[in-house]
Amino acid sequence: MENKKVVLAIGGSSGSIYAQRLMKKLMTVSSLQLGVVMTENAIINWNLELPTFRKEDWPFTFYDKKDFFAPFASGSAQYQTMIVCPCSMGLLARIAHGISDDLITRAADVILKERRRLIIVPRETPYNLLHINHMKTLTEAGAIICPATPSFYSKPQTLEEVVDTVVDRILDLAGIDIKTYRWGDK
Repeated sequence: MENKKVVLAIGGSSGSIYAQRLMKKLMTVSSLQLGVVMTENAIINWNLELPTFRKEDWPFTFYDKKDFFAPFASGSAQYQTMIVCPCSMGLLARIAHGISDDLITRAADVILKERRRLIIVPRETPYNLLHINHMKTLTEAGAIICPATPSFYSKPQTLEEVVDTVVDRILDLAGIDIKTYRWGDK
């Protein structure tokens, strides 16, 4: 099987646990090439919300947000999917308006121009009209908006299980085969 190439961008909004759980699940996926890029605020929030972030704890390649030589800064590298999780409203707005001023926004622009899968996971509430319009613009451009809104059909018992209802949905949208609760399963 060919390696699946995925970019994970971790934005600076609250909700680092979504990125952490997503990375833990992606560690178990064989034939996955994952490039990770984080904003400065993503690292700050991770350290506020979770145990201290250390790149060396993860088996992925991390790229600096100003590294325009990263492979996924070009469509020719053929990264199929980009996930922005969590995504702040400022980052969402920059992506929606094509402001490619760092590696995250450039990679999102590349994914959209190549008609590949861009999954945006906003972690904000409530939304104002600007937020909604930016999400509309991204949807019209081909992105998938998957708010960090958990479900409770599976009767989650822990915080991680609640978070995983969102993370598993993200993985489904990314086309990554996972074992998870499915509606109608007994």
